[in-house]
Amino acid sequence: MNRIVNLFQNKTEQDKEGLLNVYFTAGFPQLDDTLKVLKALQEGGADLVEIGMPYSDPVADGETIQKSNDQALENGMTVRILFDQLKDMRQTITVPVLLMGYVNPVLQFGIENFCKKCAEVGIDGLILPDMPMDVYQNEYKPIFDAYGILNIFLVTPQTSEKRIRQIDEISEGFIYTVSSASVTGSSTGVSDDMETYFNRLNAMNLKNPRLIGFGIKDNDTFLKASRYAAGAIIGSAFIRVLQNSNDLENDIKTFVSEVKGKPLEVALA
Repeated sequence: MNRIVNLFQNKTEQDKEGLLNVYFTAGFPQLDDTLKVLKALQEGGADLVEIGMPYSDPVADGETIQKSNDQALENGMTVRILFDQLKDMRQTITVPVLLMGYVNPVLQFGIENFCKKCAEVGIDGLILPDMPMDVYQNEYKPIFDAYGILNIFLVTPQTSEKRIRQIDEISEGFIYTVSSASVTGSSTGVSDDMETYFNRLNAMNLKNPRLIGFGIKDNDTFLKASRYAAGAIIGSAFIRVLQNSNDLENDIKTFVSEVKGKPLEVALA
């Protein structure tokens, strides 16, 4: 069973704690930091991890993640280098891992070649915000399915009910719920309008669980978002931790434990 599906199936309705998904950019802050960051996130208590594939024009991302993309590219990060860095990942990493990015580098690599490499290194899913749903469904879904790779779609407050239900129908794993019409890192918290939107989604009784992203930055926003979904996604706030860190391993573990509201020694137990 896919690790993402297994994670959510094992989270029962009685579980009060939300799942924490943490995003970071591959090859940032240093080219060879990717696996080091991933291991520290797991040890700190992250439930699943998104590794960003750096891209020169990350249009859905705010300044913080854009700068991390620029630095990673300057460091020399490529898709091929990323797969090489992750080739032995599953010797130590047990949490679900997704790759997030834009569709052009994946097309350049070749959709089937990309999915095959994902399966080889142990990637569980992809998040490609600019992948058209109909193109995925008509052309690429059989390839994703053949290699056991989930394609995670995003919904926003502007997404129609019809499209949300279409996404829910063709999805497995979870639905990425964008909290507001903004770029990453630009929101200050969970507003009344967001709560109305989250309640509207809950009332639709979708078959897939949801994780809320954009604007989640600390324990308070994580807990608020987790009231309306299975958990939440942190990106920009974590990138800032990496930017300012003099001790990556300890700073990462401390950040994750603080977001989840757990003492570090408990998070590591």
